[in-house]
Parts: sequence; C-alpha cells; structure tokens
Amino acid sequence: MTNKYITTTIPYVNADPHIGFALEIVQADTWARAQNLSGNSVVFNTGTDEHGAKIYEKAQTENKDTQDYVDEYAVKFGNLKPALNLSYTNFIRTTNDDHIKAAQEFWNRCAQNGDIYIDKYKVKYCVGCELAKTESELFDGKCSLHPNREVDIIEEENYFFRFSKYQTQLLKLYNDHPDFVMPAHRLEEIRNFVTAGLEDFSISRIKSKMPWGIPVPGDEKHVMYVWFDALINYISTLGWPNDQKNFERNWPGVQVAGKDNLRQQSAMWQAMLLSANLPPSKQIFIHGFISMNGQKISKSTGNIVDPVKLVNKYGIDATRYYLLREIPALDDGDFSYDRMEQLYDADLANELGNLVSRVTTMAAKDRLEIIIKANSLDGKIVSMIERFGFNEALEQLWDDIKVINKEINDTKPWSLEAKNRKNHLESWLKKIHNLGLNLAPFLPQTSEIIMKVTSGKIERIEPLFPRLKK
Repeated sequence: MTNKYITTTIPYVNADPHIGFALEIVQADTWARAQNLSGNSVVFNTGTDEHGAKIYEKAQTENKDTQDYVDEYAVKFGNLKPALNLSYTNFIRTTNDDHIKAAQEFWNRCAQNGDIYIDKYKVKYCVGCELAKTESELFDGKCSLHPNREVDIIEEENYFFRFSKYQTQLLKLYNDHPDFVMPAHRLEEIRNFVTAGLEDFSISRIKSKMPWGIPVPGDEKHVMYVWFDALINYISTLGWPNDQKNFERNWPGVQVAGKDNLRQQSAMWQAMLLSANLPPSKQIFIHGFISMNGQKISKSTGNIVDPVKLVNKYGIDATRYYLLREIPALDDGDFSYDRMEQLYDADLANELGNLVSRVTTMAAKDRLEIIIKANSLDGKIVSMIERFGFNEALEQLWDDIKVINKEINDTKPWSLEAKNRKNHLESWLKKIHNLGLNLAPFLPQTSEIIMKVTSGKIERIEPLFPRLKK
C-alpha cells in the first residue's frame, strides 16, 4: 500500500459553486477513487479560501458580518460532496484555527530564512484576481479576466517575499522534472515566465484598510496577503507543522488547478516551499476554462451553469460522465445542454443502460444465478487516470461496451432456448461485472448497481439511465 495525496485548489467564496470547479473536483475525485480501488491510502483535500479584499468587499456589500458570510459559502461548497458523490477526506477552511497557526509558522520560517522584508508598495492591482498586474497583463487598462472591474492603484507599506531569489531553483525544478506541470505547454509557459525574471511580491495588507486576514506574526498593523495564506492550505490540511508524521507520510502531493492559477501554484507556491525548507509539490495538473456554446461563462452574460441543477436534471453519474468524457481534462472545453443530452441518450441510456438491462432481463427470465469475484481495476485504465486521461479511459471502456453489444446482436440469444444461451449469458455477465468495476472511479453509483445485479441471483432491474423528459 502506498500513500497518495491529491488536492484541488480551494475556491474563493465570493460566488456560488460553478461548473468550472465541479470539473476540477470531479477530476480529482476520479483520480482519488482509482488510487483507493488500487489498494492505496489516499488523502483527498479540498476546501474554501476565505480571506482577502474580495471577500471583505462582498460581505460589506451584502451588509453581513464577514465570518457569517464565509460560513454560509463554506456550507454551499460543502454541499458539493453529496451532490457530485465526492470521496474527499479533508475539507480545509482558511479561517480554521489550525490553518491560521500553520500560516503564521510558515511566515516565521520564511522570515528566518531572510525571505521576508518590509518596503513601500505601489502597484496596479486587480481585486478580482487578488493579484498585482503588470502593464503587459492589462488591456485598455483593465484585467483581461475581469474587464468589468477597475484596476486599483495601491500604494502603502507592505511586507514582501523574495520571489526573485528563487529563479534558479525553480528553473532547476522544471528541468529536473519534465512532467512537473501538465500539460507540457503549461510547463513551458511557466518556465518562460520565470526565465523572464521574477519580482518580489507583496504578502501583507494594512489591517486598518483591509482587516479580513490572518494577522502577521509580530506586527498587528498587517494581515497576510490572501494568496500567501491560502496556498499553505495544502500542507496545513495534513496537520503541518504539528503532525509531522502525517505530513511526511503524505507530502508531496498532486495538485489540480485551473489555468488562471498556473503562476500561483507552480511558481509562487513552490518558491514559498523552498523558502520554508519544505519539499516542492509532486505534480500539478492544469485544466482549462469552460465556455458555453462558444461563449465565456460569466454572470454578465447570464450563462452560469450550476452543477447542482445539472445533477437535479440529469443525475449525478450523467453529470460526472459529461465532465470527464466531453470536457478536455487539460485544455479549454465547451458546455452544451444539447451535447449533454446527446451523450446521455447515446452513451448512457442506449449503449450502457440497454446492455445491462437486456442481459439481466434474459438472465432473470432464465433464473440464472452466478457468483462473480471482482478483479482489480485494469492497470491501463488506472494509468490513463493517473495522467488525467479521463476521456481516453472512458473511450476504452465504451469500446468494450460496444464489443459486448455486438456479440449479443450477432448471437441473438433471445432466439435461443434457455439451455443454449446459458453460457453466453454467464460470459456477458462476467464481462459486464468487470466493466462495472472499471467504471467505479468515474460513475460510482452506476458501478455499484452493475456489480450488484450481475452477481448472485440475477433479477430484472429498472433502467440505469431513464429516458429524459423532453
């Protein structure tokens, strides 16, 4: 048994959960389930990022106490666990006392290493990103990711982190580990960013102007910059620094993040770890954005896709299947209700659902009873999942489904007498049972049903994926 650790980013709680984060957490869940089913011990972390100017601003706008505000949103994100049938083990909140203490200890270690200093700070700052912006990152004076917001000019005394000190070590990390960031073009992107030169970044804010943050150790006038605080969740969730045994057992781990998090996860966080004399992450998978019918998803266009509403309409496994099969794991993808219903009807209802239904119906009619011992997951499927090849793995499984369906159509067992089709039915039940096992990381509910109804006394079942109401 091997210890495995995977973590999503922790979403900023200034808006309801959206389909982009649903994609990320379902990807991580599939990876974690595959590792669990392979006999490994898995820590799967997610949570909520609850500090910073954007949160403080939103709470004030809604005339709410900031802690009450983040408590409400932590519940909303926590509700994704049953909604998407997630298997995560840890849910970290950056307002938790243990995380606050870990962030302060991390600060102290970086300071002891000479990597934190105080200086004047003047910068163009996007509150939407919670990041400073260079002129090259602005278009018509505004952030490309938040064009409806004015860029703030911040000028104050802040603490800084010596990011520039770690250029050489970061480049060595990328060169020594060519799969450190996946896909490869994202590694090249961050390598080019670091090669161009690094600027030290601010890691504090004046408390009198923005009080919602973790206090800086030894200086009550400042609170920590939200990114410095939030990134530490990946190790505070493991009990660092108090539970050193658990930390060493599970870190370094695999991280999943969107492409707008590339710089923070693969450069800033890695430099911070180096400063604190901690091992860098094991690997970082970067996924793209989801558009809708070719248009960027945003509140202003009114095309927000609520993952909970998708589940309520199509079901948990159908939603998971669409995200894993249709949306590229490591690139931009497009969401379409029409395409989702096409996949539901063709792949789930017709090919998979109909396969299980007609074989179990015939077996139940013939009063078949068969005991099937489950094997382990197919190593090729696990390997595909480990490199985030979810689409590739599902294509392989659906090829297997098509092969069994063809065998049935060619054999025409319904035209045979019961004694002459027994061997055929038992063979198909075994194949479908194994198929169900290999679907477990992707479609856990469906997998459980398939494995249950294909072993023991076979009984007729209700359709796995009922026809959609038009």
